[in-house]
Amino acid sequence: MTTHNTMSRRDFMRFSGGAAAALTLPTVIDSRVLGQGAVAPSNRITIGCIGVGSHGTGVNLKSFLAKDDAQVVAVCDVDSNHMENARRLVNDHYGNQDCAVTKDFREIIARPDIDAVMISTPDHWHTPIAIMAAKAGKDVCCEKPTLTIQEGRVLVNTIERYGRVFQTSTEDRSLFVYHRMAELVRNGRIGKLHTIRVELPHQPNVPGDSTPMPVPPELDYDMWLGPAPYAPYNKDRVHFNFRWIWDYSGGIITDWGTHLFDTAQWGNDTEHSGPIEIDAKGTFWNEGLYNTPKDYQVEYTYANGVKMFVKDGNPSIRFEGTDGWVGNRGWIGSLEASDPKILTSVIGPEETHLFTCPAGEHRNFLDCVKTRKLPYFPVEIGHRVSTVCHLANISLLLGRKVTWDPVKEVFPDDDQAMRMTRRSMRAPWHL
Repeated sequence: MTTHNTMSRRDFMRFSGGAAAALTLPTVIDSRVLGQGAVAPSNRITIGCIGVGSHGTGVNLKSFLAKDDAQVVAVCDVDSNHMENARRLVNDHYGNQDCAVTKDFREIIARPDIDAVMISTPDHWHTPIAIMAAKAGKDVCCEKPTLTIQEGRVLVNTIERYGRVFQTSTEDRSLFVYHRMAELVRNGRIGKLHTIRVELPHQPNVPGDSTPMPVPPELDYDMWLGPAPYAPYNKDRVHFNFRWIWDYSGGIITDWGTHLFDTAQWGNDTEHSGPIEIDAKGTFWNEGLYNTPKDYQVEYTYANGVKMFVKDGNPSIRFEGTDGWVGNRGWIGSLEASDPKILTSVIGPEETHLFTCPAGEHRNFLDCVKTRKLPYFPVEIGHRVSTVCHLANISLLLGRKVTWDPVKEVFPDDDQAMRMTRRSMRAPWHL
């Protein structure tokens, strides 16, 4: 997934249309026919995939298809080309024609035979769909981030109220370099942490075409917009490029920040909290379609005195302490440190061991659906790291420093900033 000069995390990793068809219940097939070993059909977790574009198919759908204790029974996408491609992949994998398709995610959620959903839609749909799924008794694996701070808190409260398993779907906590980095910092291998330095990629180098265009026949554009304000269709507005438009996302800061800021929060032991002061500066496009930050520099201050400095560049992270530093350059770049002894340090049995699952977020999600335990990136922590991203964007939009109370989740005595923690939704959609 690339656009202009911006490379996606998945490219760094090199991981290997028409009206909706009527939904049908899956046929129960012997596990040996499905190539799924000794796992009986009755013991498999049934999955409905909502959003099957490039990442939704290439990573999320294929990951669940590879698990012998999961069975994908339905796929949904507002683009019939995406939908039919995903159906073909599912049917080819299982050797049948049972995969149901729809352009309306509510049909997936309404099915009593579906245990869990994988949500891989644009950001503005993440929370509304996840909330509806939880209320319908589904467990949820959902791409990051939330669209607003208020949405994130409502999502957390809903997941907890209905007792659902929720995995914020990123791979970072399963990757050795980020897990090891955070664990070394948490166990004092660089002394007392005082500074975190993060680089995120650049935004696209063109502003996007805002010229209205005819809606292609394969796309249900009104459903694609959903709760977002109405806007004329343009090819640069939908699919991958939604990331650069405020109505649907928060730019590079929410796209990549959710990854690297999570490692920062993990290492800083603030994953259930957040910064108390945010000072962001940057520029925006003054023409074209894209309106998220063009470039940016952010300074975060935490209650424990740690400073986090963020700029655009090569996706990287570095922790600096009183006794040295540890970090890497480039996405999943090799772990580096001020002293080789830091890298070979053994975390003792009585020290802090951070929970991970080397097999990845999809494996961890399925395990937690069975055990009802919290996954490695649960909803509260996902909400907190999305909030870190939103705080930077709010400071950028206001053009000034802001103060944040992470306990009450408010900007004290700052009504202007508080109004930016929420957005209205286009009828009939609501939280």
